[in-house]
Amino acid sequence: MTRSKTSSKGTRADRPLTHDDVVMLVGDLDDEAIVEIIASGATVRDLDEAIAWAESESDVMGELEKRLAEPAASVYRILMTRKELEPDR
Repeated sequence: MTRSKTSSKGTRADRPLTHDDVVMLVGDLDDEAIVEIIASGATVRDLDEAIAWAESESDVMGELEKRLAEPAASVYRILMTRKELEPDR
């Protein structure tokens, strides 16, 4: 997924998450979980990666089965404990 640039410092995917980002990417999620995800310091890219892992998208994980780095790993744990991912994101 290609994202537009917002500044010379990085792409939109590299900026901190907003409430709207979380709702747009995850769907309905309780406010406590949204606050936890934002507080993790995750970026849009981190949330995308955590969602892919939660949905078991093997193409993202690749053949080497790389480990999920922080803060995406924190977001993954939040999503998995909430188990509220929409199946058709």
